[in-house]
Amino acid sequence: MKVLPDPFYYLANFHLVLDWISARYSDLLHDEESAWVDAFRALPQESRALLVRFVMRKGTLFRSQKLSYEEIGCIHEAARPLIEIGWVENRPLLNAEEICGLLTKPELASLLKDPGKAPSSSRKAELVEALRTRVTAPLPFDRLFPQSDECIYRLSDEVTSFCERLKLMFFGNPYQSWTEFVLADLGIYRYEQVQIDQQSRAFQSREDVDAYLLLNACRERFEIGEEAPDLILSELDDFSENHWLANKRMKFVYQVAYRYEQSGELDKALDLYRACSYPDARLRTIRVLEKLGNFHAAYDLAVAAQANPENDEEAQKLQRVMPRLVRKLGLPRLPAAAVVPFDEWNLHLPFPVGLSSVEEEVRRHLHRTEAPAFYVENCLINSLFGLLCWEAIFLAIPGAFFHPFHIGPADLHSTDFYQRRKPRFDACLSQLDSQEYKATILARFEEKAGIQSPFVFWGALSRELLDIAMGCVSPDHLRLWFLRILQDIRNNRSGFPDLIQFWPKEKRYRMIEVKGPGDRLQDNQVRLLRYAQNHGMPVAVCYVDWEQAAA
Repeated sequence: MKVLPDPFYYLANFHLVLDWISARYSDLLHDEESAWVDAFRALPQESRALLVRFVMRKGTLFRSQKLSYEEIGCIHEAARPLIEIGWVENRPLLNAEEICGLLTKPELASLLKDPGKAPSSSRKAELVEALRTRVTAPLPFDRLFPQSDECIYRLSDEVTSFCERLKLMFFGNPYQSWTEFVLADLGIYRYEQVQIDQQSRAFQSREDVDAYLLLNACRERFEIGEEAPDLILSELDDFSENHWLANKRMKFVYQVAYRYEQSGELDKALDLYRACSYPDARLRTIRVLEKLGNFHAAYDLAVAAQANPENDEEAQKLQRVMPRLVRKLGLPRLPAAAVVPFDEWNLHLPFPVGLSSVEEEVRRHLHRTEAPAFYVENCLINSLFGLLCWEAIFLAIPGAFFHPFHIGPADLHSTDFYQRRKPRFDACLSQLDSQEYKATILARFEEKAGIQSPFVFWGALSRELLDIAMGCVSPDHLRLWFLRILQDIRNNRSGFPDLIQFWPKEKRYRMIEVKGPGDRLQDNQVRLLRYAQNHGMPVAVCYVDWEQAAA
């Protein structure tokens, strides 16, 4: 395992965050927060390191006997300055739940002094419940274990909340964590180095940060399910008007509405869906109206949606909804749309031995009897697109990149992602008019190898696969596949067939969706197959059954 040369690497990373925020967000910090940063910088190195260790660990309570950092040395000495300024407490009062979280099962059993049961004979849940009946008021750890010289440290709520704010301001999202630095330092993850302007930042005001923190807190309470969702949602009534944050609130509104729908509270679900602009909310509105028996309103909304569908997914689902609504309203039956069947065939294969998948069995069969076949699913076309259009995808424009650890642009799934970068994407795709695209893809494959990308699947690529793919898939077909991805990145990066088969001498290919016994096509697969069929691209479905059952 790689060892980092600087034992205080994590402290250096934390300082990088402080420097980054000081350079870009100083106007969003209160005076006391700026003073906190100055006070932190003035601490001894070991104390700063210990505080960062606490911040990057789970929870806020830590047992001294479980803290051993060679570079820090004596934990108690390092903690003393933190205790003096009130950032860490060394004799906190603990309730029963906190005590249980600190102790092991044998320690709990020993504390309860139950001679009738050995530590291993009681479940920890039973021991925890027994402790709750005994510890009815908070007390310090040394009251429970007076013979122990162990110290319990508690990180203050002030430090915890401020560091969460710092992390959110740096990453621009609640999902990435301090481990991003370590993974990058170790070379496990590599990121594209985008020139990020000093003015490029996720939040434009302190209110934006407050709103995001509030939204995260509401999400967490909603997932726990201890409060009524509408009460949680009411806290977001006066939410930020920031377009980016408003979209995130709409996603949460959709999640709350969907839970109401699933629990049968259809009126509440309907009100929320109607007020929601998140993708699929309109379709859910139609479904809830239908469940409530309000078929006329459902039909009128479905007609309006069909006239201007938000994407191919909605259009596909409306095709199933409309005939049902027409039937329930007693309207004249809609003429059946002419559907051209997909290219399909049945394949009988011996039942596989071992852990081989149905896709692998078909791949081997085709490789052996017809022409080379590769298991690529969503990897190949996405990767070719990502390599050719690398510059457009990682174009440094406002609202796209905020920090050095972006896998892709922050607005990747926004509806205007393509339009905001259209000239650059068009320049990339124009290379398909000549042989230039091949040189670009191969050069990027070598130059960017291993760098994180929302489109490139490095583990599935090889020079052999790229060479044969670009020799067999025409640039016209690549353009069609790439434009489809750009139409709806959220939905159209998936659904590609399992296998691709190549005939290098004939410079042709075929994509094959494999379905085992009892399996059927998914909606996104049907949409892709229909797109390929409409544009004359070779895609087929192979239905497999086994010649014999397992012994």
